[in-house]
Amino acid sequence: MAHLYRKAGRVLAIVAPGQGAQTPGFLTPWLKDPKSVALIDWWSAVAGLDLRYYGTEAGADEIRDTAIAQPLLVSAGLLAGLALFPHPSDATNKVGVVAGHSVGELTAAAGARAITAESAMVLVRERGKSMAAASAVSATGMSAILGGERNEVLASIAAHGLTAANENGAGQIVAAGTLEQLANLSANPPSGSRIRELAVAGAFHTHHMSPALDRMSYLAKSVTVKDPSIRVISNKDGAVVHQGREVLQRIVAQITSPVRWDLCMRTLGELGVTAVIEVPPAGTLTGLIKRALPGVELLALKTPDDLPAARELIARHGAPSSFNNEPTWRLIVAPFKGTFHPIDIKVGAALAKNAAIGRIESRSESVTMTTEHGGVLIEWLSEEGDPVSPGQPLARLHPTGHADQ
Repeated sequence: MAHLYRKAGRVLAIVAPGQGAQTPGFLTPWLKDPKSVALIDWWSAVAGLDLRYYGTEAGADEIRDTAIAQPLLVSAGLLAGLALFPHPSDATNKVGVVAGHSVGELTAAAGARAITAESAMVLVRERGKSMAAASAVSATGMSAILGGERNEVLASIAAHGLTAANENGAGQIVAAGTLEQLANLSANPPSGSRIRELAVAGAFHTHHMSPALDRMSYLAKSVTVKDPSIRVISNKDGAVVHQGREVLQRIVAQITSPVRWDLCMRTLGELGVTAVIEVPPAGTLTGLIKRALPGVELLALKTPDDLPAARELIARHGAPSSFNNEPTWRLIVAPFKGTFHPIDIKVGAALAKNAAIGRIESRSESVTMTTEHGGVLIEWLSEEGDPVSPGQPLARLHPTGHADQ
């Protein structure tokens, strides 16, 4: 039954950068439009920061502050997204997949309508403050290791007591830990590599951020979520995530877990992405994707002057998302590329929450697929032995409305 889902000939991805991409004044050209100024002022009120000042006048040291950089990045990405798609639902008909690097995952989640822009700004406000507070406990930081053999680099990171916080592909792995540990690594770099200190204020995506994880886990319980209208790729493992609550849980957990951008790019390739637009402050992710996925058309949306080219790219590569969140049924979708092996369950059967429906096997892993919510199996959308892509629908359930589902 694989014919029910065909990979589109055109697939457009929107990606959002993470902390470290910001530069002084990068928001200035975006604030020539009064509507954009009003949005930034509104999000400033939500974030409790003067984002207009920090995006136009503040110096590099000021916007390096985690509590400032993170809300600034998310607000810029949201602003550019609305410039491309003035009505958020317009994106559903054009964007095939979204992904964000680190804090950019909040931008991506809002773009996929899993959370609102206001929720994204509240979450990033608290994320930035909590991570800044965690960073102040001890002197920590991050350094990029450029080049070298992957296993040797990872072994060297571990030997120095550091964490491989980001694997960005293209021979770039980021180590995080105390400044003393990083200095020792810099003095003894892995063979064939060079080390570059990053402009961040802490050891993000490591155990050093545990206090921030506790705070964010508590707050996230009260955030209203929806299942995304567009495929969302998770930093954790490159999986396509379809349930809104899981999207948010993964974003929160990622505070202390590594960013696997290399796996996110692998999933972009498996989805057959043909074009990528990076929202501001753009350039970092398109540079990585250029090396990982040659042949994909790329656009770094840096200023409003780039909007005509971005709209032209959307016109050529945009196609409706395969996700369709009708309120009367729920989809179970594949997180990875592989082969589907369903359990023998008859259409019409009632399934409990977290019931197994089958597994997806690839060369490197086997993943058991379960129901996020209970319900009645309406239809199988993939059959035994079908090759499936990330985000491909496997089955359709009709929720029964029981409280435990």
